[in-house]
Amino acid sequence: MFTGIVEERGTVRAASTGRLEVGCRTVPGDARVGDSVGVDGVCLTVVDRGEDRLAFDVAPETLRRTTLGDLAQGDHVNLERPVTLATRLGGHLVQGHVDGVGEITSMEAEGDGARMTVRVPEGLGRYLVEKGSVTVDGVSLTVAAVLADGFASALIPHTLEATGLGSKGVGARVNLEMDLIAKYVERLTRGER
Repeated sequence: MFTGIVEERGTVRAASTGRLEVGCRTVPGDARVGDSVGVDGVCLTVVDRGEDRLAFDVAPETLRRTTLGDLAQGDHVNLERPVTLATRLGGHLVQGHVDGVGEITSMEAEGDGARMTVRVPEGLGRYLVEKGSVTVDGVSLTVAAVLADGFASALIPHTLEATGLGSKGVGARVNLEMDLIAKYVERLTRGER
């Protein structure tokens, strides 16, 4: 379980079919083999580590359903360690289970920050509510507006600087995780077992 508060931007050292190695300084500090780490919003298991790097095996299913298969050496990724019972929940409940890949349709300066709009895959828009939560590449964001084919979100300067969203442009593919509570409420109201 994560919060969507990015701790560090890592740099991809190697990305091949089934393996991802990321250079980073903060997250490896207490990460052990077998631990979960959020990588651009995808929950991955640490399989090897060093003082300034983490390595992950990436399943074909994960490559099909996320943007991790698009990564190349030198790309930046958002990293977050899992929440603990002693951690403040600064974002929202995030599992690291990507629901779909969206596309940034606009990124416009707004004050010192930006307003980003994202197109979501068909069927995921029902989980969006104004002032609700959504995760984009592992970043917990507030939905500023629900649109016919997606949503808009206001990005503050810190988010633009501390995460990879500041370097993304129109047409960029992004990992989306919809609000966990909304998904449970939907299932409960349908009366499904």
